[in-house]
Amino acid sequence: MTEIAHAERAHALLSASGAHRWLHCTPSAQLEATLPDTESEAAKRGTLAHEIAELKLQKVFSGLPTRSFNAALKKFKAHELYEPIMDDHTNAYVEYIQSIVHAYPSTPFVAIERRVDLTDFVPESFGTSDCIIIGGGKLHVIDYKNGQGVPVPAEDNPQMKLYALGALKAFSLLFPIEAVHLAIVQPKVWDTPSEWSISATDLLAWGESIKPIAQAAFNGEGDYVVGEHCGFCRAKATCRARTEHMLAAGSKAPLKPPLLSWDEVGEVLRQADGIVKWYEALKKGALAEVLKGGQVEGWKAVEGRGSRDYTDLDKAFAHLKEKGIDEAVLYDRKPLSPPQLEEALTKKVYKDLLEDAGLVVKRPGAPTLAKAGDKRPTFNDQVKPEDAFSAPLEA
Repeated sequence: MTEIAHAERAHALLSASGAHRWLHCTPSAQLEATLPDTESEAAKRGTLAHEIAELKLQKVFSGLPTRSFNAALKKFKAHELYEPIMDDHTNAYVEYIQSIVHAYPSTPFVAIERRVDLTDFVPESFGTSDCIIIGGGKLHVIDYKNGQGVPVPAEDNPQMKLYALGALKAFSLLFPIEAVHLAIVQPKVWDTPSEWSISATDLLAWGESIKPIAQAAFNGEGDYVVGEHCGFCRAKATCRARTEHMLAAGSKAPLKPPLLSWDEVGEVLRQADGIVKWYEALKKGALAEVLKGGQVEGWKAVEGRGSRDYTDLDKAFAHLKEKGIDEAVLYDRKPLSPPQLEEALTKKVYKDLLEDAGLVVKRPGAPTLAKAGDKRPTFNDQVKPEDAFSAPLEA
């Protein structure tokens, strides 16, 4: 049995996707509501990828006619933000869902793009789950992520747990559910989906535990708390709490003795985490304010570095060749890198023609500094003392 829902991609004040923020910084949701919600190009590209993924699931699970499927897919592929790699990534998402469905002895219940009610735990809240599968006392909640800048693990993920709570509310009277399995398919980050499981009893207990936090967030109460959750907050650039936190990062100096200990370095790095991105976001916001006629004390907008282009490329190059300039001077021929070729050829063709033929070698990355909780294994090779300060830092 399959349920297809074409849910509107609207967001509640306390959205499941924003739960990581408002659970840590309860006043942030009401603060964000006072600011314009501008959708980035990456977000628009993610929406397009989701629509392609949904279309493919409709074909597999709801019998969407081939002609209708091909017409819709052709339209999506004509979109200015379409990337060929989207086909590979959405195929991987569909194949993962099929692997779960086919593991059941009989076809389980499948819901696609299901809007779920979260109001039992979060005031006036709802969300849209990409895919829900129920069978054999198990609930699977699967989410597709198109981004690559920020890895999103399924482990203890509040967005996914809220989707699962919504699914329990919608379907627990129809299906017995004892175990909940959460999965995030993020092909640009992981080769295999991130998975995590929790019992339905423990999930419901977590839902009860966040009720007072959600109510405080809905009321706009509590303290502003700075942390990694600030990354996607609309107020991140001009939030006073975050600004004071960033500026306070330098307050440790001067320290005695004159050189920092490595324990102190760790603390300063922790406090200054994100300061470059914060400064750039603040500067971008200030420029936007000045350009619309506002005043930012001590700053003004000026013309940046310009660029040059040909009035007519063909005419310009023909003129140069007439004047004796060799054609080889006019073009810079560069081979595409393996990642560029993988995107251009699609992942499958790239793997078949290059990786499986042993024509690509994977070299280990240089050591980079990461937080102790990072999921990657610790780099064990010895680093020469003279090379220590040439290693890049990673936020």
